[in-house]
Amino acid sequence: MVSKHLFTKKELDAYYDNLKKENLGALWKDLGHMVTKEPVHDVKPYLWKWKTVRDFALQSGQLLEPGKDAERRVVYLQNPSLIDKGLIGFGTHTLYAGIQLLLPGEYAPSHRHSQAAIRFIIEGEGAYTAVNGEKTYMERGDMILTPAWTWHEHKHEGTEPVFWMDGLDVGLVKSLAASYFEQFKEESYPALAPEEYAIEQYRGGAYKKLNEKIEPGYPSPVYGYKLDRVKYLLDHMTEEDNDPYEAYAIEYINPSTGGSADGRIGTVMQKLVPGQHTKAHRHVHSAIYHVFEGQGYTVIDGQKFEWEKGDFFILPPWSYHEHVNTGEEDAYLFSYNDKPVMEKLDLEFGNAYEENGGQQIITSTFKAEANEE
Repeated sequence: MVSKHLFTKKELDAYYDNLKKENLGALWKDLGHMVTKEPVHDVKPYLWKWKTVRDFALQSGQLLEPGKDAERRVVYLQNPSLIDKGLIGFGTHTLYAGIQLLLPGEYAPSHRHSQAAIRFIIEGEGAYTAVNGEKTYMERGDMILTPAWTWHEHKHEGTEPVFWMDGLDVGLVKSLAASYFEQFKEESYPALAPEEYAIEQYRGGAYKKLNEKIEPGYPSPVYGYKLDRVKYLLDHMTEEDNDPYEAYAIEYINPSTGGSADGRIGTVMQKLVPGQHTKAHRHVHSAIYHVFEGQGYTVIDGQKFEWEKGDFFILPPWSYHEHVNTGEEDAYLFSYNDKPVMEKLDLEFGNAYEENGGQQIITSTFKAEANEE
């Protein structure tokens, strides 16, 4: 039987120091840092103005050519709170956002990677994304999937610049040490399906050839999600569909499963009518927002983020948030998130803000500060 000895503080400190020298640790001392009572993270909210981002993206068109000078011509959104952590290119701890520019006649060659990706078209027309040989033309407000490890390329056949937002789970894949990338060996991936075949196959219903097999699962059989269908659904929602926290919201789904369109990245479009002010809640999953239409603000943990058409902002995990439409027209917010992963891991959880009638007291207003380094 080991006899107990009452350690002095000096002896205890020496014990901890000796543990550290051997790369060991005392769980009873550090348990609170390892197993926290609620989610702890380093992600802070941030907002970027569309004019600033667009100007830099447009300037890049004079500096380099996709497929020649660079793999893709993209200006990414860097969350300043993550720079010191070495997380370059991260919007949240799991999600990346970049604004890609394609000029008339340009082509971004085919490649594939283990990161899942979505594209949300911000401006322009005449360009297409081809996924595994199936072309989908890109129009403002469309969402296009490029599921993990699918061959994809972009080409612009129009006359004006095209801008879209790339959303990838870069942080998640990097944290799991699971990044793979491959360039297609030829100039272009062969066309294996009629143009926009899946869009037509699922437009207004779901159909298949008699002997065609569509297995439920990942990836989605549909790569292109058109704005007109999303707006139709949003505009025909009733007051019963008005969520107290997210207003009128549509989730993009995989028609073969009923789950999220991408297996790892969730995508949502929500509408706030003029004057609408949602209640606040929080959840484990993080999100990146793009203001498709309208003006207003979002309150995140008491801080006010004022937005207008084209802007982008970060919603960190486990952060109380609410949205307000201050304009005279409907406001539309597109967002993507890491909710599907959290749900698969049984980690998703959320709760409502209970004080002040469910709406936060604003303690500050966000003002972007330029990085002087």
